[in-house]
Amino acid sequence: MSKPFHSGPMGRVPSLIAAFLLVGAASAQVLPAYALFNANGKKISHKKFLRTVSDADVVLFGEQHNNPIAHWLELVVAQELAARGPLVMGAEMIEADDQTVLDRYLRGEIDQAAFDTLACLWPNHATDYAALVDLAKEKNLPFIATNVPRRYARAVSRGGFEALDTVPPAERAWMASLPIPFDPNLPGYMKMLTMLGDHGTPDVVKAQALKDATMAYFIAQNAKKGSRFLNFNGSFHSDFHEGIAWYLKQAHPEWKVMTIATVIPEQLDRLDAEFRGQADIILCVDEDIPGSD
Repeated sequence: MSKPFHSGPMGRVPSLIAAFLLVGAASAQVLPAYALFNANGKKISHKKFLRTVSDADVVLFGEQHNNPIAHWLELVVAQELAARGPLVMGAEMIEADDQTVLDRYLRGEIDQAAFDTLACLWPNHATDYAALVDLAKEKNLPFIATNVPRRYARAVSRGGFEALDTVPPAERAWMASLPIPFDPNLPGYMKMLTMLGDHGTPDVVKAQALKDATMAYFIAQNAKKGSRFLNFNGSFHSDFHEGIAWYLKQAHPEWKVMTIATVIPEQLDRLDAEFRGQADIILCVDEDIPGSD
């Protein structure tokens, strides 16, 4: 994967030099890497985007996990919200049973190498999510591991919610309160079942719901009055104000929840009809931007 946004200053020098040379050439053309639209398909500026997200109680930043533009913009949003007032961050990419280790890292009790060893981090943590955690550490901000441990999601995908009946009481603290509310008729869950085809079962969709419910649960548990909560998650977990947003609405209908979706369209000058309404703000990334391997 190309790492233009997380490499050190010296590592960026060759790329910057090349960029300046291209811009200086008579035939050079600056091409946009991304565009931002509101839910109705109106293009919005970067400044308007930041003003919009800062007006929410909860921001669900829906990403595509291998997209560097989304990861860069997540850091930009986090920096902006941190500068505007109290902020709590959370992420699907860190599971709830690693919260203690995460807190130790944030307090400076362990270093990055120990954190990498003790926590079950995603393979792209160093390139894509470490900067977010380090921002929280630098600014002394809470960072919440919002996702359910994957072993429980896996168990539900094979045996339904009943598989959680045998989870020890102490470990139930790492998931949403049981029983898990579930609406199989939500369009997103129905679409997921259809997309999975022969590999899809109602229990697989319930595993997705367990993740959504758990992320909403930990957001609600850790959101503070007078502050904002910024959660990073796969787009499907918050598209069309379903998933996490649906669970948050059940618990806190008074909260203003802002959603962002990341999509890869064929062009950036307008928003295709299929993406309209997918989120409050749709981040369209140029299809030629390289992603993770």
